[in-house]
Amino acid sequence: MTAPPPPRRLSRDELPHETLALARALIGKTLVHDLPEGRLSVRIVETEAYPVGDAAGHAFIGQTRRNATLFRDFGHAYVYLGYGVSWLLNVSSETHGVGAGVLIRAGEPIEGVDEMIRRRGRARLVELTSGPGKLAMAMGVDKRLDGADFFAGGPLWLGEAVRPRGEIGVSVRIGITKDADRPLRFYERANPFVSGPRKLNR
Repeated sequence: MTAPPPPRRLSRDELPHETLALARALIGKTLVHDLPEGRLSVRIVETEAYPVGDAAGHAFIGQTRRNATLFRDFGHAYVYLGYGVSWLLNVSSETHGVGAGVLIRAGEPIEGVDEMIRRRGRARLVELTSGPGKLAMAMGVDKRLDGADFFAGGPLWLGEAVRPRGEIGVSVRIGITKDADRPLRFYERANPFVSGPRKLNR
């Protein structure tokens, strides 16, 4: 796969500071992690919104030591261990003191594919980052990045789209039981790197 030119870093004000709008706007944007081993990047192709007052969101119970990053200013990385198994990467999506976030569920590998394969222990391209736990492992994201500012010039950042975005689909979220019928999952239609069952990806 030939890598496109490096994306331009996005500034904080280039993305909407509202959870649902952000979840939709992130589709097609670039997630980048610069490591000593080289740059890892993906096109974001799937997100889930966890807005204010959402019973499925970690912020619903109020601010705690674990979820404090969700209550920070817009644009910080909230990283937590999902089901005690995989690290998951979210973006805080509102203003200081308001808890909400967007889960980055899946990406399309762009740069650093060989390193992603090494980290995941798998060589099949479509399986590298087609799910939130897979994506975090492939991208070298773990608890050490919790609280990182995507817009402060650090190694974890968001970039502009490297090619035009396709049509956006909307469905219910995956793997939750509370507020499970809300259409808060966004994905790029017909993209093979999207996760989830086929019935949700029409």
